[in-house]
Amino acid sequence: MNAELNISGTPCAFVVPYGSKLIRYQLILCDRKTMEIAVHPDSTVIVKAPAQSDITLIEKKIIKRARWILRQLNYFKQFNPKTPDRCYVNGETHLYLGKQYRLKLAEGTENSVKLSRGFFHVTCRNEPTPSATKKLLNQWYSEKAQLQFAESMDRCWQKFKGLGIDQPKLSIKRMQKRWGSLSDKGTVTLNTDLIRAPKECIDYVVTHELCHLKYHDHSPEFYKLLDSVIPGWEKIKHKLELSMV
Repeated sequence: MNAELNISGTPCAFVVPYGSKLIRYQLILCDRKTMEIAVHPDSTVIVKAPAQSDITLIEKKIIKRARWILRQLNYFKQFNPKTPDRCYVNGETHLYLGKQYRLKLAEGTENSVKLSRGFFHVTCRNEPTPSATKKLLNQWYSEKAQLQFAESMDRCWQKFKGLGIDQPKLSIKRMQKRWGSLSDKGTVTLNTDLIRAPKECIDYVVTHELCHLKYHDHSPEFYKLLDSVIPGWEKIKHKLELSMV
């Protein structure tokens, strides 16, 4: 590679070895004086460097920060959804707000899902096939997520009112690798599948993202704020990880 890099306007993908591991990163050259390394929740590593930077010096700085980068990547992995694939058949257990319920499938006059006495009662107009059951249950989860997540946001936001930040919008969708995220525009997005977790775990994920409104990285200031608004958050995070397996 040339010693000098030109401003491309778009990130370029590179790999730098560190021991037995490879650190994959995206390099953006721009009008700035210093180099910045950021690890994002989706496990992408973004490096912003001054125009005409020497790639050798860039990689030396990445290697110097390699341990921190790997710690951040491992941290974000802990938030990855771990709920295994389901078959959507009679007797199979499914979670809702941290509790397990068994599927009880039946054919009836309407498509519906009702929660009663430890069971998800799923009724289909036609034969309750796995695909039909999955569709109905996912729709039910989505409806409950809209209600429960909005209530969680209202609960958690009360602790942030005096920090001089605006309450973010709430978005809900299925995500492959994250329980929650905060966009550059200040929108908190929660994974629909989080509805399977206990309420305190939902509140933890919401609170975590709200802390990022004040501190965008995982700096000591971020954790100080997180500690102040939700003491003992480490145990709740661990509970989330265990409850969703």
